[in-house]
Amino acid sequence: MYSQETNEKIKALKQKANKLPLTPGVYIMKDKNSNIIYIGKAKALKNRVTQYFGSGNQHTEKVRQMVQRVSDFEYILCDSEFEALILENSLIKQHKPKYNILLKDDKGYHYIKITDDKWRKILPTKLKEKSGQYIGPFNSWYIVKETVDEVRKIFKLPDCNRSFDKPSKPCLNYHIGICDAPCRCKTSLSDYNNTLDEAIKFIKKGDSEQLTAYLTEQMEQASEKLDFEQAARIRDRISAINKMRQKQKVVQISYPAQDVFASVFLGEKACVSVLSFRNRRLSDKRHYFVEGITDKARLYSEFLQQYYLEREDIPPRILLDTDTENNLLLEQWLSGKSGKKVAIIIPKLREGLEIVKMCRSNAAENLSEKTERSGREMSALDELAHLLGLKQVPRYIEAYDISNTAGSENVAGMVVFKDGRPAKAMYKKFKIKSFSGQDDYRSMAEVLDRRFNEYKKGEDEGFSRLPDLILLDGGKGQLSAVRPILLKHNLDIALFGMVKDSKHKTRAITAGGEDISIKSTRSAFTLVTAIQDEVHRFAIGYHKASRTKKMLLSELLEIEGIGKARAAALLKHFKTISKIKSATIDELSCAEGMTKTAAESVYNFFNQGK
Repeated sequence: MYSQETNEKIKALKQKANKLPLTPGVYIMKDKNSNIIYIGKAKALKNRVTQYFGSGNQHTEKVRQMVQRVSDFEYILCDSEFEALILENSLIKQHKPKYNILLKDDKGYHYIKITDDKWRKILPTKLKEKSGQYIGPFNSWYIVKETVDEVRKIFKLPDCNRSFDKPSKPCLNYHIGICDAPCRCKTSLSDYNNTLDEAIKFIKKGDSEQLTAYLTEQMEQASEKLDFEQAARIRDRISAINKMRQKQKVVQISYPAQDVFASVFLGEKACVSVLSFRNRRLSDKRHYFVEGITDKARLYSEFLQQYYLEREDIPPRILLDTDTENNLLLEQWLSGKSGKKVAIIIPKLREGLEIVKMCRSNAAENLSEKTERSGREMSALDELAHLLGLKQVPRYIEAYDISNTAGSENVAGMVVFKDGRPAKAMYKKFKIKSFSGQDDYRSMAEVLDRRFNEYKKGEDEGFSRLPDLILLDGGKGQLSAVRPILLKHNLDIALFGMVKDSKHKTRAITAGGEDISIKSTRSAFTLVTAIQDEVHRFAIGYHKASRTKKMLLSELLEIEGIGKARAAALLKHFKTISKIKSATIDELSCAEGMTKTAAESVYNFFNQGK
């Protein structure tokens, strides 16, 4: 994998690492120019550092590249793992090493802009220009966009670039009641400006209850003056504010403040979404892309340190969708940094689970945009990994099914799903060879044994990659038959069975003990059902084709001078029996192994009595 020179260097570094003590500390990786390229901490320095200079097969591409560039390393002993964590954070902040997780998002200053043209408009913007009036700055782009959207709906302001000096046909926003459509030229510029000024006041104050009270008073005054049209407009505005409040309640929480983290992986790429709740409401939403890491627990250990390194606003609750490598250490560090107790929680109750699920959906959607995969596919793979307790998202899944008729034409099909989609070029067919009769367990064992033998040979590209997950159509019996095959080939691959109900529909996944219900995790259920249906279809299709071929061979074997070899050659040459029947003697003679006499025999057999 590495060059000879690199292998020699790694060997020397491993010898140095083997001399490290089994005590807490920080290690500092340097390149040939003595630049710091990675900083890490360890509970036992020797164990952690030697891992980098072991087999490169276990590393991600990012770690392999880093190891390749390491020329030397230093270390600092610490009295405790917590002390190592503090030192690691300080050094990362100081040196910003290339191979550490360094977070970048859309953080910056954002503004709400009021244009200065004749018909002013309210816009979200990331740039402050000379023209226009600005409200802000805000740290969150999410807050700016949400505020502008809400204000437009409450005050029925346009979000288009149309001219309002010439009448035109109103768009959908007018028909669904969220825009007064000044493009119809039925709204005076004076009334429009009054409405926009009220919207600006609302943005600056941000108090919907106070505004509602004020508008209610205005509505009553308009009614007393018999100005029912104005009263109706104010009534609609109050209604819009109340609807906005109801929408906000959907993302309200029971606790005053908390941050929620969830991530979705695709190979060595991951997206981490962060939802921040303050005053019981969603106040910010961010996402970060990380590469070169496949272990979610390790990702969070590094990510949380970087995320809170320079932040002062640390909430008392942090929700994650899985544990970190060192929850207690991080809690201790965060509590000391914020001056109050901070708890890292893996939610078990409904509210927390729903919020984490929402956060994970955001991560899936953002990663799908980055990788050109759908958010549903991202969620399905992540849910499946979580459900089955896998350390990594299974990018490459192989599924197997056996098909026969009372033991005859015993065959198997292998299908491949890569990144949640069928990879049909990788599908494989197997004809059971080691025995006759019906035995699905022995059949499954033979197929997997042959599959791994082909992997070791390295001759067939379709077998050149080992799967991250193997799914067998069946239950405990199939799993018991295949596990010894994995041990025989010294392979550590996640293995599960797909269990069907009485109607032959996907019901659960099993590891050989209790069944794991998947119906509650919709995306994972849909994916597993698709895999099970596809492998069943593929195996059945191969079985039917084999059975049909056998029947055709039987018919050809009735012809004088045609044995198994010539019958197979005829089917291979002509593909179908109908083409054989309609072929001329000369055409029949062209098939491999056919003579003029044999061709005449076939021709006469199918053309007698014509």
